[in-house]
Amino acid sequence: MPVDDATAQTPPLEPVPTEPALRPLAIQVEGLKKSFRIPTHRVDSIKERAVHPFAARDFRELRALDGISFEIHRGEFFGIVGRNGSGKSTLLKILASIYRADAGRIRMAGRLAPFIELGVGFNVELTARENVVLNGVMMGLTQKETRGRLDAVLDFAELREFADLKLKNYSSGMLVRLAFSTMMEADADILLIDEVLAVGDAAFQQKCADAFHEMKAAGKTIVLVTHAMKTVEKFCHRAMLIEGGKIRRMGEPAEIGRQYIRLNFQPGAEPGPEAGRAPAPAVAEGASLLGAWIEDASGERANGIESGEPIRLRAEVELKVDTLGISVFFIVANADGVGVYQFGAPIEAEDGSGRLRAGDLARVSAKLENPLAPGRYHVHCGVQQDQGQGEVDLFVHGAVDFVVFGLERAGGVLALDHEIEARVEREGGS
Repeated sequence: MPVDDATAQTPPLEPVPTEPALRPLAIQVEGLKKSFRIPTHRVDSIKERAVHPFAARDFRELRALDGISFEIHRGEFFGIVGRNGSGKSTLLKILASIYRADAGRIRMAGRLAPFIELGVGFNVELTARENVVLNGVMMGLTQKETRGRLDAVLDFAELREFADLKLKNYSSGMLVRLAFSTMMEADADILLIDEVLAVGDAAFQQKCADAFHEMKAAGKTIVLVTHAMKTVEKFCHRAMLIEGGKIRRMGEPAEIGRQYIRLNFQPGAEPGPEAGRAPAPAVAEGASLLGAWIEDASGERANGIESGEPIRLRAEVELKVDTLGISVFFIVANADGVGVYQFGAPIEAEDGSGRLRAGDLARVSAKLENPLAPGRYHVHCGVQQDQGQGEVDLFVHGAVDFVVFGLERAGGVLALDHEIEARVEREGGS
C-alpha cells in the first residue's frame, strides 16, 4: 500500500525473470521534493549575536529536488549522474533515510544497504578486525555472521597481516580498501552507492570491478551515483541525468553519458546567439575578423559537436585595404595547443576586376570530417595577402573555442576507425 512519507519497505520479492525490465519493481519514487533553508546572513561571532540577539535571520530556499519520479526494477544496475549541486546525492540520502523528504513517496522491496561514503562509522582507535565486526553489526548482521565473513573481508582488502593494527595507523589507501571490502560483504537486496569505485591501486580497482560484475550477475539491485561515465556505460542497465533537482533525461547509459558531457560544457539550457564566436572583432591594418563560429547541422551557432559529426566552421573577414586577393586559413589545435590540422582557401574578386577593395566582406564556410577524440579544441584564424603569397596580415589565436562531445577514450587526439587482427602461429601447427 502506498505511503505518503519518505520511505517504506516491503518483504523481499520472489524469483523473477532475467531481464531487469521484466522484473518487479525494487524502488518506486513518486513526486519527491526536498528543499533546504540557507541563511543569507551568517552570524560569525558570539559578539555579533550578543549585540543583536533578536535580529531577524533571513533565509533563501534551495530546492534540491523538485518532483522527482522514477522506477528501478529488481536486479537492475541503475546509474544516477549530474553536475555538482544537481541533487543526485540528496536523492541518494533520501533513499537511504538519511534525509527526510518534504513531499512525495518512496516504496522499496527488499533489504537496503546504503554506502554513501566509504569509511563512515569506522573508529580509528579500534583495529581493522574490530571495525569490520562493528560495521557488520551496523549493517544488520549478527556478530556470528560478521565474524564468519571477517576472513573474506580482510583477504579481499589484502590486509590480513594488518588486521590487528589500529586504523589510525592505516594509510588512506588501506582505509578505503577495508571500507570497500566491508561494503562488499553486505547481505542486502538493494545497495545505494555514492562514488566509491575508484579506490586503491590499479590491481585493487580491477578486483572491485570484478566484484561488481559478480553482484550484477547475482541480480542485486544497485543504485550508483557517479561522475565517471565509463563506469556508467560499463555496468549500468539504465541511467538517469539530474539537473536543477529535476530529471533531464533517462535511458541508455551511453546516451546519458553523452548528454552529461554536453551539459558540463554547455551550462544552462541552450547555447545563445554568441555561442562559439570570437569574443570581439580582431582588427589589423589590412583586414579584420568580424566573427568566427561553429554551426550545428541545422545552421545554428553551437558550442560543440558530437563525436564523428562534421565540423561546420564559419567566418567573416572585412578588408581594410585594396588587394589582389587574400587567403584565409585555419589551424585546429587541441587543449594543449598542439596543432591537429591546417587548411585554407584563396579568395578572389568575383566581378572580373582581379582586385578586392577595402570594405569588401568575405564570408567563409568550411565543412570538415571530424576524427577528433572527445575534448576541447581551438581554431586559430589568419588572413594572408596576395592569395597566400604575401605576408600574414592578421592572425587571431583561439578565434573559435569548441568541444567535441563523446565518452572518454584512452589517449590520443584522433578517434580513427580501424580494423586490427592478430594471431599466433605455432611451429608444427599445434
